[in-house]
Amino acid sequence: MDRNEVHIAFEILLEEIEQVANSINDAGAEAFQKGAYDEARRMIEIATRLTEFRERVKALQDEWRSIFTGYAPEGRMRRRKRPKRLKRGLRTSEDAFRKPILEALVELGGRAEMSKVLDLVERKMRGILNDYDYQPLPSDPNTIRWRNTAQWCRNTMVREGLLKSDSPRGIWEISERGRKALQEGKV
Repeated sequence: MDRNEVHIAFEILLEEIEQVANSINDAGAEAFQKGAYDEARRMIEIATRLTEFRERVKALQDEWRSIFTGYAPEGRMRRRKRPKRLKRGLRTSEDAFRKPILEALVELGGRAEMSKVLDLVERKMRGILNDYDYQPLPSDPNTIRWRNTAQWCRNTMVREGLLKSDSPRGIWEISERGRKALQEGKV
């Protein structure tokens, strides 16, 4: 049931929040470059609050999904055929990136530059990513949508302890907890 209308609404909401966050990040960087430090601090505060808000929405999405896991009462809910791909205009969900990111990091020796990880993730997800995933973000035409989604997935996994939070900028690194979750199939 994870592709029902509520799940799709959560995905759309998460993407919209991410676009706003990307715009705020750009505004903060611009303010910092111009030396408008009060404005840059304000953008950091907004971005921090927005990231926390996004995490709460993501938790609600996960809670929604868990409510219906294994639940299919006869005659009460219409069963729908699951499409092989997401509806046109909807990105691949953030959760779909979890296992490929962890696998890529293990294959790359446990840590690697973001671009190398994403290149390997793309190869692993070749049959999953849809046309919408390959479109540029409206807020940043230089960023491909699926790469942005993968970066948000990384952020979530850092908060969960699956990836290390103290890696140098631009380096992604799997934690022992991430290795264990991957080995146990809990991603």
